[in-house]
This record gives sequence, structure tokens and C-alpha cells, in this order.
Amino acid sequence: MPLNGIQAMLQMLADSGVRYLFGNPGTTELPLMDALASPSRIEYVLGLQEIPVMAMADGYAQAARAPAVVNLHISCGLGNAMGMLYNAWRAGTPLVVTAGQQDRRMIFEEPILWGEMVSVARPWTKWAAEVSRVEDLPVAVRRAVQTAMMPPTGPVFLSLPLDVQMAAAEGLDLTPPCLPDEHVRPPAAAVARAAAVLAAAQNPGILVGSRVTEAGAVDALVAVAERLGAPVIHEGVVTHGRCSFPPRHPLAAGLLPFWSPQVREYLAEFDVLLAVGIKLLQQYIYHEPSRAVPEAARLVHIDDAAWEIGKNYPAEVGLIGHPRPALEELDAALAKAISREQVEAARRRGQARAAAIQQGRAAIRARAEAERQIRPLTPHALMEAVARILPDDVAVIDESPTTSHCYFELTGALANTSGYFAHRGWALGWGLGCAIGVKLAWPDRPVLALLGDGSAMYGIQGLWTAAHYRIPVTFLITNNSEYRILKDCAGVLKLPQATAGRYRGLDLTDPPIDFIGLARSLGVAARRVSEPDEVAQAVSESLQAGEPQLIEVPVKAPRD
Repeated sequence: MPLNGIQAMLQMLADSGVRYLFGNPGTTELPLMDALASPSRIEYVLGLQEIPVMAMADGYAQAARAPAVVNLHISCGLGNAMGMLYNAWRAGTPLVVTAGQQDRRMIFEEPILWGEMVSVARPWTKWAAEVSRVEDLPVAVRRAVQTAMMPPTGPVFLSLPLDVQMAAAEGLDLTPPCLPDEHVRPPAAAVARAAAVLAAAQNPGILVGSRVTEAGAVDALVAVAERLGAPVIHEGVVTHGRCSFPPRHPLAAGLLPFWSPQVREYLAEFDVLLAVGIKLLQQYIYHEPSRAVPEAARLVHIDDAAWEIGKNYPAEVGLIGHPRPALEELDAALAKAISREQVEAARRRGQARAAAIQQGRAAIRARAEAERQIRPLTPHALMEAVARILPDDVAVIDESPTTSHCYFELTGALANTSGYFAHRGWALGWGLGCAIGVKLAWPDRPVLALLGDGSAMYGIQGLWTAAHYRIPVTFLITNNSEYRILKDCAGVLKLPQATAGRYRGLDLTDPPIDFIGLARSLGVAARRVSEPDEVAQAVSESLQAGEPQLIEVPVKAPRD
């Protein structure tokens, strides 16, 4: 039986395990919408604008570790989505992004909405192509899914001309992609060299990135850290992404500082650094000295993305391989290489580190308690109120960095490693849609979206999708009525007017944004609370409810 291009694509995607297709349609996507009107194994999730649509797909793919498919409306839709595509590219999210293209018989006249979409998408994708024949569509779909899913994962893009979507053909090979086993092991000789360097370290430290939890390698990392008695340090707030070490573990040492001089000072004590699944390092604002990793530190680097090893800092030993088998084999090699005296030294190091880390956690919570009576609530007081009621299986999507400061991890309030999602690209508007996608991937886990007021306004249309499909996410808006992060950065840059406390275009007042009215207009129940106990109760009740809810909390960070 002949199938048209869209029917063939949907069958292959369904056979590949795709459950949802996220989109906002236009004329060039109508063949897809028509096909989805028939019974289908794929559920269409409609968003009102491309920013939340892409963010939903991003969150779903990160949580499910499966390909998420997005369908955009030709050039203008792709243009609206580019910020979220950039986020997915920085995060390595396995997205298959498609967009309808004008009928090729019209291309020479440069018709309405036509554009060179492949050229636009290519810089922020692993692969981008336009399908020119219906006979090529099955190959394109297989290649797209496989390219998105194989390490290092990332988004891909397919442009689908309208005539190709509607053309029919017989005998198409609709075999779904068969992904190779990604658990590539590093060479044994390299593992032995890495074990020797780490075993001999007097004061080792571990730098960890998002790809450890994405690779299912957290337990293996815990074993290595405990054997070495080494603290585990995440990327800084601006590139943190996922949580890759249990926040309650005694060796969970928090995050790197923001700026190069502080990072360099922080790492100065370590003679050997083990870097795993991390982009080493991504800076935000230039500082002198520009080199954040001290020259004296010997570096062992593990990653399945060969490009990352030695890219910015030379590695003494580089292990190219999947993080889980690489860490498992490193731990086994360490068990053989480490002497009795080194085992005892590691035990003493670990105990000293654990005591210092616990003291630091207590200090953060003491500050929150000391600020409890300040109004509006300070970030620490707000986060402590929420921390006390967090369920162990909660998923937290964080797009409120100047309020959260990764508080749940730093204090050990977050009980799991899988359920933390934060920015790696910094195109705003990501968090609200991402939370919806995470909830679709994990329907049995409570989902909390921490959103700054400025960030939320970039993707606020996503509330309609949550209401329309009854997706029970708790959206916590931390409203400081300003772009606080920009004011902070202006201070870092020592800009003269900012130093004097004068800002232009960084305050969200006159009029204030009515988040309660906005949420209700889009079908989401909403309320405003201002007291710590009220916040805790409201969030706790919302996380147990079966509907989306928005909670707005006025906050004001004290000027240090």
C-alpha cells in the first residue's frame, strides 16, 4: 500500500518509540495535522508559540533520554524557536526538529514564508538537511534519530517540502533506526595511567558535569569519589545543567564559583583533578587571570565527547569513552593501584572533607533562618521554606538562578540526582516549557518549576498547554520585579552608572506584571503568597494536586 511522506515519517517515529510530537502548526504543516487527525500512536502536544514548544520537547528528551520530536512552522516558526534550539544544542539534548517547507515547484519565485532553513539551523544542530524526495524520507528519519541519540547527543533538523510530505510511494523501507551500543570503553592502558596518577595524588578533587547523570554513571562516580576521599564539585551556576552527584553525600562539595579568579583560588589546593562529563570550563564574563584551572593541577579527563578532552586545558590522561564503564573500570584499576597507606590517607581526607562540607551546609541554612523575618522574602528564606517540604522524588526545573542559587543541592534538600534541570544555554523562557515536558516523561513524579519573573515572561504561553492537557506542574514565580542577574553582572563589569545604583531597562515595574491574572487567563489556577509558612503549604499542596498551579512569591535579594 503506498504511503505519503508524512504517513511514512509518523510510522517510523512511532516504531522508534516516539510518544509525543510537540508543535505549533501553519499551512506547510497541514499534511501532518491531517494525518494526526486519524488514530495515531503519537500524541500531538500543541503549544501557542515556538518557545514553549521547543522547551517542552527539550525537557521531555532530557528526562526520558529518548528522542523528542518537534514540528515548527516554516521560516518564521523556526526563527521563533532558535533561542530554544540554542539551549538544546548547548545541553546536547536529543531533539528531532522538523519544519514544513514550501512546495519545491514554487521555490524559484521565492514564495511567501520560504527561506534557507537548513542554513539557519545548521550551526546549532549536529546535522541539518532538506529532504528532496519522498523515497529519501525513511533514510532521513533513521539518520536523524540515530544522530540525535548517539554520543555526544544533540539536536538535528529536517526541512520537509510540502510536496514531499504529500507525495506517495510504494516499497519504502520503514525499518526504524537500530542504535549501536553507546557504552564504549576506554583503552585499558589509558585507564591504568589514570589510576596511577589519581592513586598518587596527595589532594585530589573531582569536577563533574551533566553528562554523568545523563549516562547513568552516578553510582560509579560515587565509588571513585569514596575510594579517593575526594570532594565532587559541579560546574558553576551558569552552566550547571543536571545534578551528577547525590547532594546529601558527605563528599558533595557544591558548585564552582562564578568567575575565573575565584575558580582558580578554589582549585589551587588540588594537585590532581579528575574531570568527568564536563565542558572544562565555560566562562561567562572575562576576568584576569583568564585561566581558571591552575597550571600545577594534573588533569585526568573522562568524556564520550572527544572534542571536550584537552580542548581548553591539557589533560595528562584523557579517557575517551562512555562515562559509566569508564568510571567502573577506573574504580577497579584504582583498587589494584592504591596502596594500604594511600587507602588510609584517602579515608582521612574524606572525613575532613565531609566535616567541612557539613559545616558549610549548616551555615547556609543558618543564614536562611536569620533572614526569615525580612519582607519581601529573601532568596535564602524562600528556598529554605520550600526545601523543608520537597518530596524525595521531586523534579526541579530551575530558571531562577538569582533566587535559587542551587540551594536545594547545596543544603542537601534534594534527595535524588535525576530530578534537577537547569540552564546550559541561557536563552530565556526555557524553564516553564521544560517543566511540562519533564512531567510528560515522568507522570508519576511531582514537578516544580522555579521561574524568575523575567524568564517566565518569555515562555508564559506554555501555561495554556499545561491547562489544556491537564499537566499537573507547580510553577513557582519568584518575583523580584527586575532583571537581577543583569544588575549583578553590571556590578561585576564595574559599570559607572550601575555602581551608583542607576539602571536603564532592568526593572519590570510601572506597571507591575499581573502573573495571577495572566495565569488565570490561560486556564491555570494561581495565587500570591508572601510568608514562609504560606509558601511551604502552597507548594506542598500544589505538588500533590492533579492540576497545574502557579504560585507567585515577591522576593528581594539584599544588596551585599
